[in-house]
This record gives sequence, C-alpha cells and structure tokens, in this order.
Amino acid sequence: MESILAHAQNLVYTLLSLMPSTYQQENLESMLGLFLEAHGYPLPEHSKSKSASALSRFLNIYNWSTRNVIRTTRNRIIKEILSECPKGRKPFLQVIIDLTTLEKFGKFKEFNNLIAVYNGKRGLHLVVAYLVVGRWRIPWSFRVWRGKGTCSPAQLALKMVKSLPKKLTKHFQVMVLVDTAFGTVQFLESVRRKRQHIIAGIACTRKLIDGRSVAQLHKRGQQLRLRGLKFPVYVSWYYFKRHDGRYEKRFVVSTKALKASTISWWGKRRWQIEGWFKTAKHRFVLHRFGQGTLLGVYRWLVLSFISYILAHWAYLSMSFTEDTLVAIASTNLPDWGQAAETAFQTIFPPAGCVTSFTRY
Repeated sequence: MESILAHAQNLVYTLLSLMPSTYQQENLESMLGLFLEAHGYPLPEHSKSKSASALSRFLNIYNWSTRNVIRTTRNRIIKEILSECPKGRKPFLQVIIDLTTLEKFGKFKEFNNLIAVYNGKRGLHLVVAYLVVGRWRIPWSFRVWRGKGTCSPAQLALKMVKSLPKKLTKHFQVMVLVDTAFGTVQFLESVRRKRQHIIAGIACTRKLIDGRSVAQLHKRGQQLRLRGLKFPVYVSWYYFKRHDGRYEKRFVVSTKALKASTISWWGKRRWQIEGWFKTAKHRFVLHRFGQGTLLGVYRWLVLSFISYILAHWAYLSMSFTEDTLVAIASTNLPDWGQAAETAFQTIFPPAGCVTSFTRY
C-alpha cells in the first residue's frame, strides 16, 4: 500500500517538471499545498510562501500547459488502475455522471456565457464523469453547461462517455450510471450502440408505448418498452430517504437484463458521486474559484481535482484498525483531513514545506 503514496509523489514531481521555470514549480507546489490543507479555503492570500498576486498570475496569466498536466495525471491514473486489474472475468468500471452547481452571486462580466440558472440555482454548472473501479474513485472529466440553446447536460455526458480511453474500456465492463436528467432516448441509444450498459433513473411520469406511465407498474424486473426507445429495457425501483426523513420511490431502468434487486443495487450506486461533490466542495473547494479569467477558473478546477486524487491515494495507503474500518463502513465517510495531511507530508517533506499544515 505504501507504493501508492510513492506513485502519488512521483506524479507530483512529474507535474512540477512540466512547469517552464523554477518559479512556476514553486507556484504549483504552493497551490497544491494549499489545496491539500483541506480546510475549505485554499485562497492565494492564505499562502505563507507566495504572494496572492504571484499565485493569481500563475493561474490566470503564466504560460504553462494545463493540457499536459491533465494528460500526465490521467496516464498515471490509468497505469495505477490497470496494474491492479485482476485476470479472468472483466471487472466493472462504473462511469457515474451527474451535474453539480458551483453557486455564484453577483456580476461576472468575463463569464456571462457560463454563469446560468439551472433548477433554481445560479452559478457554474459542471457535468462531471466520476469513475469507480475496485477501490479507486476518480473524478475523470467535466464539461460546463452553458445555458439554454446550447448542448444539454445529457449531450455533454454523451461526449464524455464517448471520450473514455480505450485503455480502460477494453479492460473493463463499462456500466454507465446516470440520474433522470440524463436518461434521454438519444443518450440511451448512443451508449448502447457502444456496447456499454446503462442504469438510468427515470421519472415516474415516463410513458410506455402502451400509454401507461412508469408509476403504474407493479412488478419489478419486468421488461418494458419506453415511448420513443427502439429497444426494451428492464425496470426496478428503490426507496430513497430524503432529508426530512421521508422515503421517496425512485425508478431505474437497465439496458441489460438483470434481476430486479441487481438493478436497484446499481441504481443506488449512482449516489456515490453526491458524496464526492460534497467532499470536493467543502474539503477541496471546487466551488471557491475567484479568478478573473476563464483560464484561471479552468486551472483552479483541474488543481482541485488533482488534489482530491492525491488525498484519495493517501487514504488508500493508510493502515486501519478494525474499529476504524467498522466506523468507515457505517458512515461511508473517510477522514479527508487526515488523508490530505498524509498526502501533504509525504509529497512535501518538512524540509520543503511550502505552507503550514494544521492537523485535523
């Protein structure tokens, strides 16, 4: 397990080597150090080694390749996942896609075409592809929904599914998990043509070809035909506990013939991304970008993703007592403060610390 941390450290060193100067290396090191504090406020003015203006220029102005940083990180992720790919039957690669809003208030002249209102929330709307395979949890890619009249969230999700690297898709059985907003006819048919399976939430008002609605069904696991869809799907449902304690019936369909209990189990797995959204925002401040350019915002989001990945790898490297494992299993909430601290202390040893670190 210790080798995971070594690989995380090597990844950071490789990213630093992509910077065009020692000065930019120090800036990247400082930004990653701020994110890995996981306090929820890694703003440039909180850095103790670099000025806020220097870090602002690093994000918004300086010429370093964000694309190369992303490509290098992805190649390392793929290498790590495939190194533990078991022989025999292909394991599942869960591709969970959902939309989250990074809420913003006030005027943003530079982002007029990006800041929009969706479901009553104003801000930057990200459609995120989150990969789950074995013990790995990876925020893989994102697209920005630009408002009405542009590509819909479902169309953006389809682009991300189609862009998944063949190195992953050929080694795993791909199971795409999406919410109701993505269960369009176009999305279901396009993904199915790629010979990939889908578990999609659907509205209780969705119509069958015989005129009935999904809410009128009484047998889980049955095959049915949705209006406008060229192939049959299989339906099930489960009960989701809301914040007020009440239970809400959620319907899901599968493009693969599965038992009703299996379809429901897969349907519940989609909620894993909701936990990641909370962690990314409250620990790794995905939503607190305060940059003045689109490039600065983009780089902020990318560095937030990478910081989470480093903390996740540190979490996988940690040895747990039996009591700790039981606690994690009961809450399904890792201690991200501790994981981020482990990543920070390993990647940036005391002699090279670029920011103070307070243990959580």
